[in-house]
Amino acid sequence: MKPRLLLRIAALCILIHLIGHFFGHFSWKETPDPVKQEVIRQMTGPKFEFMGVMRSMGDYFEGYGLILFVVFGMSIALILSAARYCDSNHDIARKVLTPIGIGYVAMGAIEFVYFFPFAGSISLVAGLLIILAIFLNG
Repeated sequence: MKPRLLLRIAALCILIHLIGHFFGHFSWKETPDPVKQEVIRQMTGPKFEFMGVMRSMGDYFEGYGLILFVVFGMSIALILSAARYCDSNHDIARKVLTPIGIGYVAMGAIEFVYFFPFAGSISLVAGLLIILAIFLNG
């Protein structure tokens, strides 16, 4: 497989992750389970001061989720941009893609530990495809 194709597949994996994250992010407060409802109430109700602002744990959870949309979108844009340089400028592509590939492998490992296998698998696959594309590109 050509490096450019591998990078496009990696970007597609991240897009799938972004779409799944979208649905999970905007529905995390909706559950029929009374135990989960109580946890959500505790996360979104009590506020505490942190660096001069009052926030709940739910606010932090919400904010981190939104930041992840930006990270996924930025990653997709950088991967597709670097894919255009694969043939003409190996050095630029490698320098841009190496931290992204390593980052997604690390994200995959973290997601396996703290989230669920699908999230971990898709990040891990994206990271490994990026790293493979770097090696195949020379």
